[in-house]
Amino acid sequence: MIHAMNWYGGWSMLLAAFGVGAIVGLGFWREEFMGGYGNWRRRMVRLGHIALAALGILNMVYGLAAIPVAGTWQAQGAGMGLLIGGVAMPLVCFLAAWRMGWRHGFVVPVCALAAAAVCVLMG
Repeated sequence: MIHAMNWYGGWSMLLAAFGVGAIVGLGFWREEFMGGYGNWRRRMVRLGHIALAALGILNMVYGLAAIPVAGTWQAQGAGMGLLIGGVAMPLVCFLAAWRMGWRHGFVVPVCALAAAAVCVLMG
């Protein structure tokens, strides 16, 4: 494995996605759950759940990537950006579901993931 930090981080995010899905899935069958299907809170929880799974898988894929070469600044930047974005994106989603003002926090995971993509492309 080349990028072990992302490999283990990705699997941890995927496991967390399973747990979150199991917990919130207990109420999703009810039409009025969390204010209904189109409600802001319910949409943010769904987005946080899928962000955990998708960004976890992205981290796992990066964990197996040969480019950028491990040990370079591009690899370190990409790895950290993917981990920060993978944790921050669902966290901001869940916080925004709790209090709408947290929606301004999306700048953190978006910038981290964009920086990771740039580092990968440069590596």
